[in-house]
Amino acid sequence: MAGMDYRDAGVDIDEGARAVDAIRDAVRSTYTPEVIGDIGGFGGLFSAAAFKDMQDPVLVSGTDGVGTKLELARRLGKHDSIGIDLVAMCANDIVVSGARPLFFLDYMAVGKLEADFAAKVIEGISEGCRQAGCALIGGEMAEHPGVMESDAYDLSGFCVGVVDRPKMLGPQRVKAGDIVLGLASSGLHSNGYSLVRKAYTDTLSDRDLDECRLSDGVMIKDALLEPTRIYVRSILNALEAELPIRACAHITGGGITENLNRALPRGLDALVTLASWEVPQIIQEVAQATKLDIQELLRTFNMGIGMAVICAPEALADITKSLLESGNKVFRIGEIVAAEDAEAPGKVIYQSKSGSEPA
Repeated sequence: MAGMDYRDAGVDIDEGARAVDAIRDAVRSTYTPEVIGDIGGFGGLFSAAAFKDMQDPVLVSGTDGVGTKLELARRLGKHDSIGIDLVAMCANDIVVSGARPLFFLDYMAVGKLEADFAAKVIEGISEGCRQAGCALIGGEMAEHPGVMESDAYDLSGFCVGVVDRPKMLGPQRVKAGDIVLGLASSGLHSNGYSLVRKAYTDTLSDRDLDECRLSDGVMIKDALLEPTRIYVRSILNALEAELPIRACAHITGGGITENLNRALPRGLDALVTLASWEVPQIIQEVAQATKLDIQELLRTFNMGIGMAVICAPEALADITKSLLESGNKVFRIGEIVAAEDAEAPGKVIYQSKSGSEPA
């Protein structure tokens, strides 16, 4: 019987080595002074010397994936920006506590590993890390023949940051009368794509998906794969200027309804005014295709708000100015009010723009 090697089983070790070589420069481009060593070690090394000036340093970690947006990327053959989504989903989660992202690790599972493909994906992850100001210090590329289709892949990421406990943001800082600002999303971000595909993209031919434009002139494929906006530098710039941000909420799965409430203490609600911000055209079109009512839309998609910032009213002008200077569209979308039950968990309440009736 002829001998077998790992390649006969579907795993190409040589291609894996070529993939590591192909991503080396992209990974190194994310390194900060705290990174120790180089790509290829058994564990990523990161100096904690930066913590020495903190009163009570707290590590904050987050892990996430991109979800079925990957299937759309596969259908369109565009893989160079999906890594930005991966970093955004993790880094945006940890910055809401006021933490500075320090380092990131990724995991990529593929049916068949190809070095050029891996390089495109990792370059996107590296770009996300550069935007978030964190270092990509490790990762794994796993080839899964017989488990995944040859052109299928999945991504997950893990991010660690640090915040000084006395400066930590969160519900404990929120007060009645605080203002809720909404930072514009770049589109659908990375949530709701199972519904997007079923109600919208699966109804389009490959040609329409590849060539058609929205009414605002943007190509549909570009709007659908627009990377999730990373808000890390925007929030940290405001905090470094010692502006009184109380809490933040990353608007991901569950929409405004089930994310903004996570930034609220018991006894306080967020009164959000509908039509006080712009809804991107792609979200409008997808919303029309799904035929969901407004309440379901608000708990499924971000509806144009990627990050909510709760701030002290006396600093509204300064915080808005800082967020605008960081390149955001900023909308005043609501305020914090006392709940009817002082012991009840905080919730999101919607009202019409006139404020006369709940929506």
